[in-house]
Amino acid sequence: MPAATTTVDATGRTRSLRGHCHVRDRLLLCGTCAARNRRDRDRHTGGRYYAFGTAYAAAFAKNGIDLKVRETAGSGENFKLLRDDTVSLAIIQGGTVAESAGDLELETIATLYFEPLWVFHRSDRSVEQLCDLKGLKTAVGQKSSGTNSLGRLLLKDNGVVEEEDGTALIELSPRDAANALKSGQVDASMLVMGPDAPLIRELLLDPELRVMSFRRNQAYARRYPYLKAVTLETGVIDFDRNLPSEPIRLVAPAANLVASDTLHQAFVPLLLEAAIEQHRNGGLFVGPGELPSADFAAFPVNQDARRYLDHGPSFFQQHVSFWVASLIDRTKIMIIPILTLFIPLVKLAPPVYRWRIRSRIYRWYGILRKIDQDLREGTNSDLSKHEETLRAMSTELDSVHVPLSYMQEFYHLRVHMNLVREEVERSVADREANGSEETDESSTPSA
Repeated sequence: MPAATTTVDATGRTRSLRGHCHVRDRLLLCGTCAARNRRDRDRHTGGRYYAFGTAYAAAFAKNGIDLKVRETAGSGENFKLLRDDTVSLAIIQGGTVAESAGDLELETIATLYFEPLWVFHRSDRSVEQLCDLKGLKTAVGQKSSGTNSLGRLLLKDNGVVEEEDGTALIELSPRDAANALKSGQVDASMLVMGPDAPLIRELLLDPELRVMSFRRNQAYARRYPYLKAVTLETGVIDFDRNLPSEPIRLVAPAANLVASDTLHQAFVPLLLEAAIEQHRNGGLFVGPGELPSADFAAFPVNQDARRYLDHGPSFFQQHVSFWVASLIDRTKIMIIPILTLFIPLVKLAPPVYRWRIRSRIYRWYGILRKIDQDLREGTNSDLSKHEETLRAMSTELDSVHVPLSYMQEFYHLRVHMNLVREEVERSVADREANGSEETDESSTPSA
């Protein structure tokens, strides 16, 4: 649930990010259970998700962010935790989620790698297509695993339905499924794991077993965007033992790094930086630099992630720390609203500026008009006061700085001020002259 977030960096200082979930409690990445010992690592593939999650956590720790990695039973449980907002991130295998789940607020950050779907069967069974598994016992992976979800989906597409025609779909772990296949307890086994897995090598070397080649792998890839049609060439696993002995066509579901809406967008570049470091070397099915990618996504691709994958990190992400780059990127979001407000202000500025300059000039014209009206009406005005006002105005105009574009109006003001001053001086002279005549008349003796 969104709240102000405080994270603790490596030195124990705190940093605050608004709008984040509580990072130390909520920024979790799910990976299938890590192997408990060396033997288990050879027998299970789930630890690969966990190993990548641990690598991401180490990259986050360098920037003072605590990314916790949680062990799960598989992609099915990972999806459930994401859907319930229990975690913020998870690695989910393509085919784990039904197409009807597309309306959930989940986004793919990137496709990380591919692991093919293998269908091993006993050599005494003729299995050339998935529909040939009708009436047979097939191990489809343990419950909540991506293998289980994808296997059941593809089998259903081929009309293989549990409890019809004697068909049995049995939920077993990879090792248990391999043992059951060898002992004849099941007729076929579906596994999703890399071709370099020891268990795959073991099954390929077993003379009692065969692996099905997906003749229609291109059709599966066209139908499901998270599947990639791949071909395992002769001898690519082991040249000495010539494994496989002939090309095998397979479908490989993409492992997606998926985020819920609790993940703050500021973390997306950091996630992709860690993902590129882990997956850029490619493998048997992709070349160097092809992964991580925005293709083969099980959910809509996060737009920030797509931009990063298409154009690389921003200038600031390349040259400054994560925290500074994050702050700059979030500030950039405000540029458009700011420009939306700023552009009208820029357009409004010249008229306002003109009005401001002219208002100063017009203020003085108001004073001149009042003096001129007094003179024209011949009122008993205080001419000395008008003279004092004009002297003060002249002094003030001497100290005023007016832009060159307004000098014409400024000089017009000076000319008009001088005209009014002359009128005042003339009125003063007339009044003094009239006063002298009256004085002379009063002083002349009568005859």
